[in-house]
Amino acid sequence: MNTIHVDVVSAEESIFSGEARFVALPGEAGELGIYPRHTPLISRIKAGSVRIEMADGSEEFVFVAGGILEVQPDRVTVLSDTAIRGKDLDDEKANAAKVAAQEAVKNAKTDLDLAKATSELAVMAAQIAALRKYRQKK
Repeated sequence: MNTIHVDVVSAEESIFSGEARFVALPGEAGELGIYPRHTPLISRIKAGSVRIEMADGSEEFVFVAGGILEVQPDRVTVLSDTAIRGKDLDDEKANAAKVAAQEAVKNAKTDLDLAKATSELAVMAAQIAALRKYRQKK
């Protein structure tokens, strides 16, 4: 069976390392699907779900808050400042962080504060969407 090695790494730790049949993730210009022997590629990725279809047919989900993707014919590497395993996503924390980001947007005093708060709000919305997608698959 054809597989590709996948590594998902955050600033703190290796989140996933293993063989997969397929990987889907949110590229900067749209959803990317990667199979073994994919053409080499480097791209930025947006906040969202990395879906890894394992060799045995099971799926692994990882939320990333954006980052960099490198694809080689035999390897996929996802580098992200923040990456959370689907099973570790927490509804309450995500919703609380989204509310805090919404408040920060309302209370922003400078363009820089507004940009930071808006970015954080987008990441939290993506995390909540990833959590819903993960829960639906279970």
